[in-house]
Amino acid sequence: MKKRVAIIAANGGLFDAYKVFNIATAAAATEAEVAIFFTFEGLNLIHKEAYKQLPLPEGKEQIQQGFAQANVPSIPELVGMAQEMGVKFIACQMTMDVMGLTKEHFVDGIDVGGAVTFLDFAKDADITLTF
Repeated sequence: MKKRVAIIAANGGLFDAYKVFNIATAAAATEAEVAIFFTFEGLNLIHKEAYKQLPLPEGKEQIQQGFAQANVPSIPELVGMAQEMGVKFIACQMTMDVMGLTKEHFVDGIDVGGAVTFLDFAKDADITLTF
């Protein structure tokens, strides 16, 4: 039986994005079933515009150059990789409503659902992580 990995992405910075997508793609590479629930600032990680320019923690700007020198994929590239590997993206309906966002604001291929949608997946998860 496939392992299940449930991830909650509630923060919207560059470091958060790398944590979320590195874990998600690593888990998917082991043939685990993976779902990410994007809520609050975490929605930035899949927002068509915001995910191209996620903020770095203050004083860590030099890290951006390190990512490039180490040939680390960009966040848009990691999003595409995760989707190609079958990672399920669930955008939080309540947060979208509060922020006045629609499905069209986000990358293609996402699902929109509430906490219950995510919990339905997470209840059978072998691993649950929050970033």
